[in-house]
Amino acid sequence: MRVISGSAKGRPLKSVPGMGTRPTTDKVKESIFSMIGPYFEGGNALDLFAGTGGLGIEALSRGMDHAVFIDKEPKSITTIKENLKATRLEEQAEVYRNDAGRALKALEKRGTNFELVFLDPPYRFKNGDELMIDMAERALLKHGAIVVLEYESGYAYPENFADFRCLRTARYGEIAVSIYRYEYALDQAGKLDKEEEQDDQ
Repeated sequence: MRVISGSAKGRPLKSVPGMGTRPTTDKVKESIFSMIGPYFEGGNALDLFAGTGGLGIEALSRGMDHAVFIDKEPKSITTIKENLKATRLEEQAEVYRNDAGRALKALEKRGTNFELVFLDPPYRFKNGDELMIDMAERALLKHGAIVVLEYESGYAYPENFADFRCLRTARYGEIAVSIYRYEYALDQAGKLDKEEEQDDQ
C-alpha cells in the first residue's frame, strides 16, 4: 500500500499486523478519490473505522486540512500513527482509540463537523446508513458533506434515505463503494438561513 497522489505521493503505508483488518486496496482507493476529488481545497475529514488510516491519509495528502482517525483496535492505532509519521502528516491529524458510537458522541460534544467522511466498517456490520443518520442528527456533517461507504458487494444500501443521496455506487469484486452527499431538507436549510440572518442583525 502507498499514498497514491498529493503531497505524500509514493510513500509506503504499513498494514495492521494480523488478519483482522481489511485495508482498502490501492486500486479501489484510487477509484474512490477519482469519484470524490481528486483533490481538495481544505476542510475536515473523518476516518471512522480507520484501520491503517490509508483513506484519511490520502485525503490529507490531496488537500484536506485536518483529519480525525478512529479505530477500536490498539494495533490499528499504532499503525495509523506510524503511517502518519511516515507521511509527515501527523500535525494535521488526531488519532483516537474508541468504538464508533462513543466516538460520535465525543465529537458531538466538541462541536466538530466534517466535509468528508470515510466509513469502512467490518463486513459483518450492515449499519452504515444508521451511522450516517446518527452523524447527521449530532450535527457532525456540514451541508454538502460527502460520505464514502465501503461494504460487502453482495449487500445493497438504499439509494436515498433521510437527507442522504447516493451519487454513485461501484463494485470491485467482493467490495462495493457508495458515495453519498448529505444535504439538508429545503425547509431545514431555509430555517437555518433565517436563523443566521437574525444572528447577523
